[in-house]
Amino acid sequence: KNAYIQTALMGTNFCTSAKKAFHLILRNMLRFGTMAILGSVIHAIGFVCITVGTTTLGYLFMRAMHPDVSPFMPLICFAFVSYVVAKLYMNVFGLAVDTCLQCFLACEEMGLGGDFVPSCLKGFIDNHSDKGERKEAW
Repeated sequence: KNAYIQTALMGTNFCTSAKKAFHLILRNMLRFGTMAILGSVIHAIGFVCITVGTTTLGYLFMRAMHPDVSPFMPLICFAFVSYVVAKLYMNVFGLAVDTCLQCFLACEEMGLGGDFVPSCLKGFIDNHSDKGERKEAW
């Protein structure tokens, strides 16, 4: 996954991107570890909220529209569909988080602070990057 992100960011081939991603992760192990733990927690919370919320709303709609019908089978269908939707949504969310982290680290290591970086993030990059040296490729 990280190699594909590097391919999209840097425009290099897959093997070069995999090597760059591996070295980026090694250089920033603590940051990636922290994001992995936080990402797992947020992923689990989001997954449970989407699944439980969709199933609960399905039950409430089912009881309001058809109070005489047993909600057992529709609830199983609601739970299955919400499980699939939650998995798909949270996987996209996780990829977006990983991509943002790699973009941030790339900007930080190359000393970039262009217009595409939000102002609060630009200030953080400026304060925490090596001010004297600008790296061309990492």
